[in-house]
Amino acid sequence: MDLDIVRTFVAAAGAGQFQQAAAELAVTQQAVSKRVAALERELGVRLFARTPRGAELTIDGQAFLPHARELLRVAERAVASVRAGGRPLRVDVIASRLAASGLMRGFHRAYPEIELDVVMLLEIDRAVAAIRSGAIDASFRAVAAPGRPLPEDIAAVRVLDEPLQLLTGPAHALAGARSVPLAGLAGHRIWMPGIAPGTEWAAYYDDLADEFGLTVEATGPNFGSDALLDTIADTPALATFMGEHTRLVWPAGHGLRRIPVTDPTPVYPHSLLWHRDDSHPALATLRAHLAVATAGHPTPETWAPDWVIPHRSPY
Repeated sequence: MDLDIVRTFVAAAGAGQFQQAAAELAVTQQAVSKRVAALERELGVRLFARTPRGAELTIDGQAFLPHARELLRVAERAVASVRAGGRPLRVDVIASRLAASGLMRGFHRAYPEIELDVVMLLEIDRAVAAIRSGAIDASFRAVAAPGRPLPEDIAAVRVLDEPLQLLTGPAHALAGARSVPLAGLAGHRIWMPGIAPGTEWAAYYDDLADEFGLTVEATGPNFGSDALLDTIADTPALATFMGEHTRLVWPAGHGLRRIPVTDPTPVYPHSLLWHRDDSHPALATLRAHLAVATAGHPTPETWAPDWVIPHRSPY
């Protein structure tokens, strides 16, 4: 049903005269008459009765009027739902306890008036597909893993280099260290269940292990962070890596230690991805916020794989 015709009918019903409705709609009276006649043909009923005072609604016209008004309201809501700034900004943070979630919490504190939808997509392929389809506006990822370049319509900027720390139980050989050099981890078992082949973090830890001779194990089922913490606390032979901004809580009796890794410090490179044609105004606000909130560049004492995108703007 043509919404311009429905809008004309509602205007004529409210004015009681085709001439006044024409003035309100900035069209000719003849155009109003043609539109009303077309609507009457489509519905198969008369909507107006001509009178000396103008045009009065018939019984059918009175029955149709509230539905016509609702049609126009629905159309307005539909347009508003996709109008720039008219819907929440949808951002993928991968998981709730990782650094990207903290970055978005900081953004929400800085801009509480901006509506947000936070989603969690595990695979980068799924996240990129969601960006390209318009299902989400942005995603935090480490890009680009070897042999997996981003599509040309996806932009990315590196926003945060997160230092890795060693997490040990109280009986681990390194538990008492104030810091540990990266080379000093050779020979120790780093246990990281849940590293899925083909993910960007799998590529990251593969390169880290190869370059520094580390033993990074992903054996066994992934029962989640609580089970990982329980095992690290109870097993002196195992340690794990944890991002400096990862938020995990464990019982005080676990006695876990978070130990800085140095010389160099491995950093996990978080980047923000978005579609180059995405016009949501809050997306530009988010990028500007991250540029300020995470300002800083890596020093020679940090390490990241050579395949990650460099510290420069993609614009």
